[in-house]
Amino acid sequence: MKRAVVVICDGLRADMVHQGTTPNLWALAAQGHSFTNHRSVFPATTRTTSASIATGCLPGRHGLDGNCMAIDEGEGLVPLNVGHPDFRDRLRKATGRTLRVPTLAERLKDYGGGIVFSNVSPGAAYFQDPDGHGHVYHRGGSFGPGLTPLPESEGLSVSHDVSGDADMTERFCDEVVANRRPALALMWFCEPDHSQHAMPLGSPEHLAILALADANAGRVIQAVRETAEGDEVLLIVASDHGHETVDRIIPLESMLIGAGLKEGPGSHDVVVASNVFSAHVYVAPEAQGRLGDIVEFLKDAEDVDQVFAGDDLISVGHRTDSPLAVSVTPKRTDDANEFGIPGMNGAFEDPLSSETRIGCGQHGGLGPFEQHPFLIVQGGGFGVGVGSEDPTSAIDLAPTILSHLDLPCDGIDGKPLAKD
Repeated sequence: MKRAVVVICDGLRADMVHQGTTPNLWALAAQGHSFTNHRSVFPATTRTTSASIATGCLPGRHGLDGNCMAIDEGEGLVPLNVGHPDFRDRLRKATGRTLRVPTLAERLKDYGGGIVFSNVSPGAAYFQDPDGHGHVYHRGGSFGPGLTPLPESEGLSVSHDVSGDADMTERFCDEVVANRRPALALMWFCEPDHSQHAMPLGSPEHLAILALADANAGRVIQAVRETAEGDEVLLIVASDHGHETVDRIIPLESMLIGAGLKEGPGSHDVVVASNVFSAHVYVAPEAQGRLGDIVEFLKDAEDVDQVFAGDDLISVGHRTDSPLAVSVTPKRTDDANEFGIPGMNGAFEDPLSSETRIGCGQHGGLGPFEQHPFLIVQGGGFGVGVGSEDPTSAIDLAPTILSHLDLPCDGIDGKPLAKD
């Protein structure tokens, strides 16, 4: 029987996978096929990338714009945190749907099914299977087919930290990998991302978390080897994005208000949705006449680097037929922090989250280190000890899984990973 096992180490940038700190991942790279030019999507956020991994599509296709996005619930555009447990239902109520394209869970519902164990935000977990075609286990609530809530005794009761990841790993290995054996078994660790938001990259405390996250990944790698029993198992171990260090906070909404381009705090005409190392600007129909001035203002702003509007949005994977009118990234450098970890970036102020701390890790933009997650594949006909420099992306995981399971990859932006 063919099946796939996927492990996501949230926020682990590729240059932090090395023999001293992550020996299990290092060994897997030597024994499997490592893709060294792997990239996230834009913005490089967990919730957006989760939907891209689940669908094989860019954000403009699947419709989850970022960790924060604006929707109209009947009283005008408002920014919402996509990670909250009720966002899935609010999006469905406001738009009549969740994601705009099928997920792996939907594609596999009649072909061995999918089981997801996740310890990240509820939104990132639930958008693996927002319409309830398989099973999703999360500390905030677990669901079976039809979005049927699972009894508390069957749900996932773990802490949101590396210890919770370890408890989740034990159950995932015993219950899912060894016994239930779905066509797709996916586990998403909250670490090292969760801790990186609260501590300097490269600090002794951070390196200790990396080692523990690596140990959890090692348990899954070993469980797959011990329980394959003649099955053809495709093992994918990867991260969704990397991190860089926050060096300043940029009050983008206040800047637009001060320039007379947004009516005021909380107004619905022009809405800023921060993804920290990038920000989306949504413009209501009645404010479209200001769009040109908004773009020019942002291009001239001292702290702003790249400005994407109109057809330029397509170049970063977004649509041009929605209220999302502009996306910007801050100016950054490759300077190192106090522990020698390169990548210093400006953070757009995010009133919907408390995770941004100057001197600690963050993500969400186009910085080279946050846009360089790692990807290692073993089994399924992939090579042993192979390193590939071909460009790959988070959107390539879904078609690779479908190809391994001999299922069609129609309607997907990505393509199956090359085996040679």
